[in-house]
Amino acid sequence: MTRPYLVALTGGVASGKSTVAGQFAALGVPVIDLDQVAREVVAPGTALLDQVLRRFGDPLRRADGSLDRRALRAIVFADPAARAELEALLHPAIRARTAALSAAADGPYQIIVVPLLAETGAASRYDRVLLVDCDEQLQRQRLQQRDGIDATQAAAMLAAQATRQQRLAITDDVIRNDGGVAELVAEVGRLHHRYLGLAGASSRIAG
Repeated sequence: MTRPYLVALTGGVASGKSTVAGQFAALGVPVIDLDQVAREVVAPGTALLDQVLRRFGDPLRRADGSLDRRALRAIVFADPAARAELEALLHPAIRARTAALSAAADGPYQIIVVPLLAETGAASRYDRVLLVDCDEQLQRQRLQQRDGIDATQAAAMLAAQATRQQRLAITDDVIRNDGGVAELVAEVGRLHHRYLGLAGASSRIAG
């Protein structure tokens, strides 16, 4: 069985990745979001959640039994060694779950939403990389509005991620997300046709 053509969709925090992913999904393209997968692998009752809590502390368990991901992010952003430990725990499970979801999905190509693609050096696992990009000031404003944080907190979150230049260096295609919805829909439609063609060519070569 020929595996689907995999397009990694990435971008900085609050750049509009979910909006773009939703546009591809509306066209019938399978979309797998690694943020959602990361939540699933540490869902209440999982062995992995217990491992994370043993390492980082039971106070990270919310009243409903779920993981306080925001508090955990605050810990690992402040401590590179802790972040490496967390990644060593989570990444194998995330990769395995993503592979299972991809194998079960239909479609000549799939969109895999990978927020930290540049940071993890994982671009080579995908056939193509699509970056959702926007002006950094707009990104900061969206982040403050979305998370209800101040400018200092927003700046710290942006500083903890790869730079815009680092993301552009691993990118094949770019969608600018500082215009209107109509422009975004048109650009997603254009790329959809391109990816269908690339997927078809890849399938013929594999065959």
